[in-house]
Amino acid sequence: METSEAYLDRKHREIGLLNDCLRSPLHLARPQSVDEVVVSKFQLAAALRAEHALQDWRATETAWSHAASPSSGPFVFSYDYQRADLKVSGPSFYELERGCRSEAIYTASGMAAISALLLASARIIGKADVVVLPGTYGETLELIESLVPHLRLVTASLPPGEAFAAAALPCFLLLDSCAPAGAFEAALRCDGSGLDLLIFDTTCFAGRSGRIRRVLRWAARWDIAVVLVRSHNKLDSLGVEYGRLGSAVFVHWSRKDLKAGQLLSESLAAETRNAVRLLGGAALPAHFPPFVGSAAYWALTKRRVAAILRNGRHTARYFAAELASLSAELHFTHGLYVTLRGRRALDEATARQAADDMSRELSGKGFPIRHAGSFGFDFAATEWFHDATTDRYSVRVAVPDLPTELWKDLAAAIAEWWARHQGDAEG
Repeated sequence: METSEAYLDRKHREIGLLNDCLRSPLHLARPQSVDEVVVSKFQLAAALRAEHALQDWRATETAWSHAASPSSGPFVFSYDYQRADLKVSGPSFYELERGCRSEAIYTASGMAAISALLLASARIIGKADVVVLPGTYGETLELIESLVPHLRLVTASLPPGEAFAAAALPCFLLLDSCAPAGAFEAALRCDGSGLDLLIFDTTCFAGRSGRIRRVLRWAARWDIAVVLVRSHNKLDSLGVEYGRLGSAVFVHWSRKDLKAGQLLSESLAAETRNAVRLLGGAALPAHFPPFVGSAAYWALTKRRVAAILRNGRHTARYFAAELASLSAELHFTHGLYVTLRGRRALDEATARQAADDMSRELSGKGFPIRHAGSFGFDFAATEWFHDATTDRYSVRVAVPDLPTELWKDLAAAIAEWWARHQGDAEG
């Protein structure tokens, strides 16, 4: 359990890390409330972005000036026209096993990374089956169904081992960190020898999560080529959504070659880089958080995520007891959010309105909660949620990094509001 005083001391260190990245750091007092924490961090993030624009004014889209040397904190960039050949030197967002070779391609968002990868797979692999777990991110499924005709979606039943079996077509596993915990664990207990490629969306896991290392060990056991795809504006930016940034990291170890003498991951990386160029999806240097990579950053990120997960476990237990019939999913494998259903079926509009109404009323009572379509903040975030597997809508409650007792009070207020308003709707 973390007290409010200990929490504010920790937040003061997070604010200090952001502040120290400014050329002329500000004199900032220790925050006295959650609202002060949120305001200070977002203002500092804006100041850092503005300073980057002023400092690197020569580094435009056309790289017209030979005097330009674009950078963002520990990240250094080189590129020509439209960043089509963007090269990034800097710290990794992951902690991979020693001796594990990898190649990172940075993009303008997480969806830009997976879009380029899947489109690139047409030239390298051709027609293939893509096995997905129930609860896989809806936009990824929509992307495959709408724009990637060479891939056939296969939603695995549980346990999913049969879907991994060797078949006539190459077989991918799209493993999503937002899948329910039961499905995720079931996948890692299966024989993966029939899989040709693992695409692992790590967005909802911290970059140094043991879950990521565990998945990589599982893939290494079965000699599966691996690509890690990620959106970095969730858990990697201390809750300030610093910029739209994504990546595809190709892990080079598999011996399942499609071309003589070249690993599948290497040829796929080359084609993905080309797809990023043709789609115009390269990352913006200004969107790389300048505060990433230091020992202080990793220590603070670890404590932030640990606090969210601790609060998330309490939320799952509490809602299971208080909102048993109104809970949609309480056990996502990431533990970062839960979803609530209505007594009557919700659609996108009614779920969005419920999220907004609840946030507005509870924030008016002084609770740190907002209607916002993301997670990993220092405030609770609510938004509509669509389960693409069941085609049902619910309201997502993203668990924040807050002091233990404050979050318990807010979770109780959310449960009371939800139960009361569902009763009103039913009557």
